[in-house]
Amino acid sequence: MGWAAVTGAVAPAALALYLGGIAWTLGYDTIYAHQDKEDDALIGVKSTALRLGDGTRPWLWGFYAAALAGIAGAAWLAGLGWPSFAVLALAGGHLAWQVMTVDLDAPAACLAVFKSNRLFGALVMGALALG
Repeated sequence: MGWAAVTGAVAPAALALYLGGIAWTLGYDTIYAHQDKEDDALIGVKSTALRLGDGTRPWLWGFYAAALAGIAGAAWLAGLGWPSFAVLALAGGHLAWQVMTVDLDAPAACLAVFKSNRLFGALVMGALALG
């Protein structure tokens, strides 16, 4: 949004990065929502954790694949070099680790994996800075 405000146009790379960010948010917020899904059910909150239920993990794969595709697409459209993509591969490995290891029925595990997204964000920032 800031890019469009400054330049008066939406660059394809900026749009891809924005869409990747939305997908990443859907993934980590769904993990976060699993911490208190029982409370949400009691008070009527409609969370992604309740909506997706036992089928959450495939959705997480999809959210995170879309996130990585959007971010990598932005890097490609911006003409970034191979070092950026090497770091993005590490970031993708981190997202895969999250989906494979998170115990969606253990609030403490959900919080720990949610907090691990700081590493993903740092890797993405590093990848973009390398470009």
